[in-house]
Amino acid sequence: MAKAIKNVRKLTVSAEEQRASDLREVEDALIQNKEAILQTMEIMNHLQDKGILSLLNGLFGQGDKVMHVLVKAMDKPEATNTIKNMLLLLGTLGMINVKQLEPFLLKINSGVARVAEFKDTEEKTSYFDLVRSLKDPEINKAITILMQFLKGMGQDTEDLERTSQDTPEKRINQTKNKTLEK
Repeated sequence: MAKAIKNVRKLTVSAEEQRASDLREVEDALIQNKEAILQTMEIMNHLQDKGILSLLNGLFGQGDKVMHVLVKAMDKPEATNTIKNMLLLLGTLGMINVKQLEPFLLKINSGVARVAEFKDTEEKTSYFDLVRSLKDPEINKAITILMQFLKGMGQDTEDLERTSQDTPEKRINQTKNKTLEK
C-alpha cells in the first residue's frame, strides 16, 4: 500500500519566473488583440494631434475646480430649464418620421439651390405674373405641397402634445379617459 502524504510543500515560483510568466501572458494578449491595439493607438495619435489629450489632461489635473464650476453653473434655474428643454426637444425629435420628412427636405434643398442660382434683378413681379405662374406645373405642385403642409400644421394635435408638466401617470390617465369617452 501507498504511504499517506504527511508533508505538503507549496510550489514556490521565483520572482524572475513569475515575471517571465506575466510577460508571456501580456505578449499573448497583445498578439491576440493586435488590430484593436493598433486602431486605439491611431485614435490616440489623432487626439494628440488635435490637442484633445492635452485638454483632457488639464481637465483631469484640475478636476475638483472644474467640478466645482460645473456644479455652480448647473445650480442656476436657467441651466435646469435648459436641460428640461433639451430633453423635451430630444423626445420631440424622436417622434419625427424621417422617412416621411426626407422627400420634403429634398424639395427644400432644391428650392434653396434655385434661389442661390437666381440673380437679383430690379424686375418686379406683377399680380398678372403671379396668376400666370399658377399654370406652371412646378409652382402649382409646390403650392399644393405647401397647402397640405399648412393643413397638417392646423390639425388638432392636443392629444399628442407632451409638456414638461405632464407626468407619465397623468398621460396614462388622460389616455384612459379618452378611451372611456369613445
